[in-house]
Amino acid sequence: MRSVVVLPTYNERENLALMLDALLALDGLSAVVVVDDNSPDGTGDIAEERARRCDRVHAVHRTERGLGSAYVCGFRHALNLQAEAIVAMDCDFSHNPADVPRLLARLPECDIAVGSRYVAGGGTRGWPLRRKLLSRSANAFARRCVRLDIRDCTSGFRAYRASLIKQILQDDMHSRGYSIQVELLARGVRQYGARVVEIPILFDERKRGVSKIGSREVVLGLKALIRLRARLAMSGPATSEPADDERKSERDPGDTTPNTAGVARG
Repeated sequence: MRSVVVLPTYNERENLALMLDALLALDGLSAVVVVDDNSPDGTGDIAEERARRCDRVHAVHRTERGLGSAYVCGFRHALNLQAEAIVAMDCDFSHNPADVPRLLARLPECDIAVGSRYVAGGGTRGWPLRRKLLSRSANAFARRCVRLDIRDCTSGFRAYRASLIKQILQDDMHSRGYSIQVELLARGVRQYGARVVEIPILFDERKRGVSKIGSREVVLGLKALIRLRARLAMSGPATSEPADDERKSERDPGDTTPNTAGVARG
């Protein structure tokens, strides 16, 4: 598969060059698309300089801010690069770039490979209790709100079949912030019958730079999920429901939790 990583950035000057080095060292990765939201710390300049020196790096500059719209922009750029697989991840090394091949390796059997903190073998490192409780609560709310049987609905580390992303982007994406993670899963599974596999990862607290997740983003994300639930209820599935035997999901050995899955498209 022609694989492209989409890397949204905002004030990641301390991390971007290191992350690009790590990703470009991976075997089989075709390109990295850096989508920078006009970072005042010069992150966009680093991306532009690397793009000039390496044709596998593509720098996309935006004047607006928002993780959701940044991913949509990056996905469209990856599709223009003829991507067959698209990886979404953070730039701050909370997602280990060495895990990218593990996610990509599962795409032949699924449409979305989720790097999951909440299946057997997954977890977080360096998180205070408050953040652990917040993340668990957000996942529980997301699962119930949009009826997804997936342990880690809010994980931002995923590999997608590009054909599925192309289908999803035919519709308007409503999430502009962190709720994009849940919207992509919900639309993929409920409207296009996407098959989902959760793969255990260890999520590390960032060591450089400042987190962009605050209480305001959490509140906005919860409101966005409620609106998403209403829209999904009105839209219904884009295709007929798959047969029961086609809905069985592949899981890692030792993880017996049921998952939502459907028929691959494209």
